[in-house]
Amino acid sequence: MIRHDAELGAANTLGLACRAERFAALESLAEARQVLAEARRHGWPVSVLGGGSNLILRPWLPGLVVQADFADWWLEPLDADTVRVHVEAGMNWHSLVEALAARELWGTENLALIPGRVGAAPIQNIGAYGVELADLLESVHLLYLDDGRETVLSREECAFAYRDSVFKHALHGRVLITRLVLRLSTRPAPRLGYGDLAARLGPTPSASEVVAAVSRVRREKLPDPAVLGNAGSFFKNPVVAAERARRLLAEYPGMPHFPLADGSVKLAAGWLIDQCGLKGLREGRVGVHDRQALVLVHHGGASAEELLALARRVADTVAERFGVTLEREPRLLGRALP
Repeated sequence: MIRHDAELGAANTLGLACRAERFAALESLAEARQVLAEARRHGWPVSVLGGGSNLILRPWLPGLVVQADFADWWLEPLDADTVRVHVEAGMNWHSLVEALAARELWGTENLALIPGRVGAAPIQNIGAYGVELADLLESVHLLYLDDGRETVLSREECAFAYRDSVFKHALHGRVLITRLVLRLSTRPAPRLGYGDLAARLGPTPSASEVVAAVSRVRREKLPDPAVLGNAGSFFKNPVVAAERARRLLAEYPGMPHFPLADGSVKLAAGWLIDQCGLKGLREGRVGVHDRQALVLVHHGGASAEELLALARRVADTVAERFGVTLEREPRLLGRALP
């Protein structure tokens, strides 16, 4: 069912006021096909909304906004050690992680408490605590917005990279993701080398215990969007050439850094922002979180432009001090009111 002039302020974790010219919560794949066919008949531009957790909304979304609400999932045993998991786009990601861990299926537990829905996960290749979605994903089912074609992309065709995928490039704004297929293990395989996870757990934790530990860490570090509007990590951790990293480390020996397989080095954006003295900064109705400098927060009543102005100030300050470019992580959608 298509609603007109729909308020979407509650549909994005930043809590930015936004109205959609038309909005449809899709209850099934069949309804998705039907609604998108109607949009094509009328020539409406289509925007896809997930859980609204990695999104900056401007005040007006013209055309039709669709959100996949279908959320079934099922298991397909492959052998004694491996299970294929089919999960539809509308399911809450953390609820899926908890359900899989309760069945002692290993692979997603380090991705606990990442906000949003399953369908949005491949877009930025969600990752945390040493694990990325690309490590687990087998395929993505999708529906083209322009002609209704349905297809399946393999992991390789998704062109995953750090916080990146084909859905941010060649397929940006062109598809509705309808289902993911993951491959998980029935054998215990905890990955506890990141941060202090190992210190929080015993030598042989269950998958649910890892989920609980990761969730505790995230709650300690990140604000709850239900209390303080935010989109999680606002900037990607920048990746620099090895020589650039070497020069920075000579000047800042305590700088967190993570060598990558290709010889480049990933830096910690939060540390860079913190070193610039910006943690806790408030500019009007937006600010930098006082416990995690990587998170920009909305105190209420602000616009997307105010938030973007703060983001530019943060990025410019880091670039001036460290010569490192910060890239925004949340996508920007919409335009000024007509």
